[in-house]
Amino acid sequence: MDAHQYALQANGSFALPDACFKIKALMENEDSSIEDFANVISVDPSMTSRLLQIANSAIYSFPGEISTISRAITIIGTQAIYNMMLVDVAATAFKHFSNQAIDLKRFWRMSIFCGLATKNLAIKAGIRDIERLFVAGLLQNFGELIVAKISPEIAQQCERYSAEQLPWVLQKQALGFTYTDISAELLKIWQIPEKIILPIRHFNEAKTIQINKDVKVLYLASRLALVDSHPETFNYDDSVDESLCANLNISRDDLAQAIEFAAEEAENILTIMNGGLFSK
Repeated sequence: MDAHQYALQANGSFALPDACFKIKALMENEDSSIEDFANVISVDPSMTSRLLQIANSAIYSFPGEISTISRAITIIGTQAIYNMMLVDVAATAFKHFSNQAIDLKRFWRMSIFCGLATKNLAIKAGIRDIERLFVAGLLQNFGELIVAKISPEIAQQCERYSAEQLPWVLQKQALGFTYTDISAELLKIWQIPEKIILPIRHFNEAKTIQINKDVKVLYLASRLALVDSHPETFNYDDSVDESLCANLNISRDDLAQAIEFAAEEAENILTIMNGGLFSK
C-alpha cells in the first residue's frame, strides 16, 4: 500500500465527526454568526467540556477564564475552534486505540511535546496564526497510529530506530514512505486547510528545501520531541540544525525555553486530552 491507501483505510476508523464539517461550512459562509458556531458545538457536551478545558489551558494562555463556547469563539476565533476540534478527534482516536504494536505513551507524549514546542518556536520566529502550528505539530506523526492499527508488524519494526537508523529513515525502508506522508494524506481526505498540511508534508526535508518558516519550525520541534522521549539515544547538538535556527532567528536560549515550556505543559495537556489516562 502507498501512503494514500493507508489514509483511505484509516478514514473509517479515524473519521471526522459531522460537527467538524458543519463548522467548516459555517467558516466558509460570511453570514455565519457566533451563535451558529456555538449551536453546533454545544450539542455535544463532551466536546464542549473538552474545548473549554483546552481554551483555558497553556496552549492559549489567555488571562481570565473562558467559561462559554461563545466567549471562546469571540476571543480565540473560529479557526482556532476548528483546530481544537481536530485535536479532540486525535485524542478520541487515541483513547480507542487497542493494540500494543507501539509504545502508546511515547507516541502521545512525543505528539503533545511536538505540538507545544512548535507553538512556542513559532512565536519566537514571528509566525502569525500560531494555533494551526500546534495542530500541525500534534498530528504530524498520526500516521504511526494508522500503521500500528493496519500493519502492526511493520509498526513494531519501525519502532526499532536508533541514532544510527533514524525513525523517518527506517520508515522509508519498511514502507517506502514516512508516517508523516500518511498523516498528510489523511488530513487531505479530511479537507483540512493546506496551511496545516504543507509543513507536515515537507518538514523532514527542511534542510534541503526552502518553502516557509512553518516547515522549519516543525522540523526543529519534531527533533526536540525525539530527544525529549529518548534522551539516552539522541542529543540536541546532533539533532538540531544550527543553520535553520539562525535562519529563523532562534537562539539556543529560545530552544531551551521551548523545551522547558513543552516539558512542563505536556503532562497537563495529556491529562486534559486523555481524561487522565497518562497523568501522574
